[in-house]
Amino acid sequence: MTSSTSSTVHDFDPRAREGGRRPEPAPEGSIGASGVFAWLLIVTGALGILASFVITVDKFQLLQDPDFAPSCNLSPVLSCSNVMRSHQAGVFGFPNPLLGLLSYPVVAAVGLAVLAGARFRRWFWLGLNAGTVFGAGFCMWLMTQALYEIGALCLWCCLVWAVTIAMFWYTTVHNLRHGVIRAPRVLVAAVREFHWAVPTAWYLSIVMLVATRWWDYWRTLL
Repeated sequence: MTSSTSSTVHDFDPRAREGGRRPEPAPEGSIGASGVFAWLLIVTGALGILASFVITVDKFQLLQDPDFAPSCNLSPVLSCSNVMRSHQAGVFGFPNPLLGLLSYPVVAAVGLAVLAGARFRRWFWLGLNAGTVFGAGFCMWLMTQALYEIGALCLWCCLVWAVTIAMFWYTTVHNLRHGVIRAPRVLVAAVREFHWAVPTAWYLSIVMLVATRWWDYWRTLL
């Protein structure tokens, strides 16, 4: 009877299954995140990987065959090959999308880890925020170059801009909400309440710039 009871307790007691030890609590000072934010990192990271992969493949094919026409060459304005041939497409001495192939998997992995319950220290979240700041800033510089120097748009690049903006902004919102970035309470409350306002205005501004830059061309499509 005693043996049976002992066996039953052993089967259902989590401490017994873990060698008699309770699961260790999360380290003090570590910060988790919501499932919504985790999914945002996963989805934006995955889309960034997809766009970076397609651009990289097309870039290498273009290097091998100067007459190669990427599938996203739709018009004189929507012309990926014009963008890929520009010097801005390799600012650091190698194709820009290679940066995406290195960084977006990290973002997606962080999202998966958070979804599984991982918690990270403040320096980690600040590092992620710094990376997204660089990414968003670089994307906006590339956007101005595409609009006013190259004179063409790459749709895959536009997808990269969109996901990087969302990535940057909602990482910042997360860090403000959890005190990782210290700010006045009024600002934090405003960001929490109207978190959608900044990305909405940002996206609309880009659409407006694209529309006005090639307004004569867009009118021919109507």
